[in-house]
Amino acid sequence: MNIRINFDAEVERNGTSSAKWDRYRGTDILPMWVADMDFEVSPEIAKAMQQRLAHGVFGYTNKPDNINELVVERLHRLYQWRIEPNWLVWLPGVISGMHMGTRCIGSSGDSVLVPSVIYPPVKSIPELCARNAQTVPMVKNEGRWVLDLDWIEANINSESRVLLLCNPQNPGGSVYTGDELGRLADLVVAHDLIVCSDEVHCDLILEPGRAHIPIASLNQEIAKRSITLMASSKTFNTAGLSCAFAVVPDVSLRRRFKNAGEGIVPYVNVFGYNSTQAAYQTGDDWNRQLVEYLKANRDYLVQEINAIRGLKLDLVEATYLAWIDISDLGLDHPKSFFDKAGVGLSPGREFGDDRFMRLNFGCPRSRVEEAVTRIRLAVSDYLGN
Repeated sequence: MNIRINFDAEVERNGTSSAKWDRYRGTDILPMWVADMDFEVSPEIAKAMQQRLAHGVFGYTNKPDNINELVVERLHRLYQWRIEPNWLVWLPGVISGMHMGTRCIGSSGDSVLVPSVIYPPVKSIPELCARNAQTVPMVKNEGRWVLDLDWIEANINSESRVLLLCNPQNPGGSVYTGDELGRLADLVVAHDLIVCSDEVHCDLILEPGRAHIPIASLNQEIAKRSITLMASSKTFNTAGLSCAFAVVPDVSLRRRFKNAGEGIVPYVNVFGYNSTQAAYQTGDDWNRQLVEYLKANRDYLVQEINAIRGLKLDLVEATYLAWIDISDLGLDHPKSFFDKAGVGLSPGREFGDDRFMRLNFGCPRSRVEEAVTRIRLAVSDYLGN
């Protein structure tokens, strides 16, 4: 690309049927909740879509001839994970894949291990799949929110079938280490489980020294018991184009996984494929610049939020989502409090912990600074400073 991207540019999203912005239409509340960014896609993605649009016919589509090979090359180059093209299953979204992965294992009444704090659509999966939820506590380890592996080891039982994993973790922003994933993989293998791993934020590692490790890349034993879900959507801000993929190495599991979505899960649309193809062919430099910008936003937030009495923010290792501890404020209605402050956040209760609020800092720095100013003023007034 060889051009500097201006992530400071303000993009007008009102009037575009944006779910993020329409929630607060007609108010002065800054929308900083749902996980999509306020940045334009890369010029190369825009150009590829314009060229496809110019063709003028948008019928049923097959996946592009080279898209599997692009994924194979990318996963090996970035994560040293060697996969085969036929392991890939294309989907309209990661959540569809999580449902398929849950439905294709075991039967009604079996148990699914679900993190106690995770993004809301995952929390509803066991019930919607007629399964029982085994809620795995998240524990804080040196400022990092991770699964309680001791709890898992002590509580896996004969009805446990599937473990739902989120790595990097949403909303906590932790990147699981090789040791953590290794122990988890050993538990999965030893207890005959399947792990369904959402790794959609894998390209958004902000902390130097941290690296994303796909759990399925550890060894053949865990690979055979893994469904790994990824997409270009979070990295390249194309969530509205509905394109994701699953990596399922085991042929029998892959067959069951596909069957679970047959007749229910729609095909990927032409622009979803088109944008993913362009992102993986041309997007590395844009992604690098994005991570630099998000890291600077992260660093600013950690400094400023922790300077506000009553608020705490641990280091966000990955994603563009800040998991802010508001417990010291003792708020009865935290969402209303921050709405009145003029900052639209995601309430922690939806994720499983009402002591927190989640803030999306995937936006121009000026908006992050304005949000901090509004939050600081509201908290100061509330505490009577």
